[in-house]
Amino acid sequence: MAEPLKVCVTGAAGQIAYSLLYSIANGDVFGKDQPLVLTLLDIPPMLTVVEGVVLEMQDCALPLLKEVIPTADEKVAFTDMDVAILVGAMPRREGMERKDLLKANAKIFVSQGKSLDQYAKKSVKVLVVGNPANTNALIASKHAPSIPPQNFTCLTRLDQNRAQSQIAHRLGVKPSAVTNVVIWGNHSSTQYPDVSHAYAVCADGQKKPVYVAVQDDDWLKGDFIKTVQQRGGQVIKMRKLSSAMSAAKAICDHMRDWWCGTAEGEFVSMGVMSDGSYGIPKGIIYSFPVKISADRSYEIVQGLHISDFSRGKMDATAEELCQERDTALGDSRL
Repeated sequence: MAEPLKVCVTGAAGQIAYSLLYSIANGDVFGKDQPLVLTLLDIPPMLTVVEGVVLEMQDCALPLLKEVIPTADEKVAFTDMDVAILVGAMPRREGMERKDLLKANAKIFVSQGKSLDQYAKKSVKVLVVGNPANTNALIASKHAPSIPPQNFTCLTRLDQNRAQSQIAHRLGVKPSAVTNVVIWGNHSSTQYPDVSHAYAVCADGQKKPVYVAVQDDDWLKGDFIKTVQQRGGQVIKMRKLSSAMSAAKAICDHMRDWWCGTAEGEFVSMGVMSDGSYGIPKGIIYSFPVKISADRSYEIVQGLHISDFSRGKMDATAEELCQERDTALGDSRL
């Protein structure tokens, strides 16, 4: 059997981690023949809760799970890690301005970036989930200069899954029948869910461009986009809690594709460091369509036609990300 893969999950006492950990430990992400050592990081006041999670994981009697380590120490959490899933972040409290949230979370991700740089493997794959995810990923990367910037990503797969589900429901097909949906930009209400390049295998078995299959441009350019952009807020309004089960599923999808690669002819959305593709400013973490190889390297899909409508949406979300970067990092750019 292979050597154990070392995976760290932060915010381990939270509801997303609780929904996530079983799938990872059961082999649903990294493979059914890949043993695992899990390290669960949270703040000291939550450590008793994390220890309770450890007891439950032991009680699952999962054959791939070799060890589970609860900790409040970043050195313990990140030493020799292969994968770091950074879920923990300060939530936005009532009355808190977005700039205050950005600055508060900057402190968390400065610390975690430095610890990753000092203790984790240089090949570590980092997925940032804690919001504002794009900018938190950027901050962590800036403070881990010995780890390649492309090893830092943020989660926009939840938005992709939401978009696929909306299209599938509209067409009466399975979500897996809808491919190549793109999420451009920020994991926020400015994100741009784009189906200009997407296909759907329809009920008659024919594969068609989504715009052809749906035959409702007004919906695709209006209510569809708004629904995906505002879905997280709708969940909070109805549950009084943020998305957890769907976020955990999206984390699994993101990491599985990063680990195993994307299917031929298909691409997925990931927040990655912009290299200037599609005229997006360099130096921000922006969601692009990517293809992933078997060696776990990814590349931004090139050559997609960008309409004037799309251009406006893509630039608006890029502008927000530049503003977030400037607010979080300050004039010094750290």
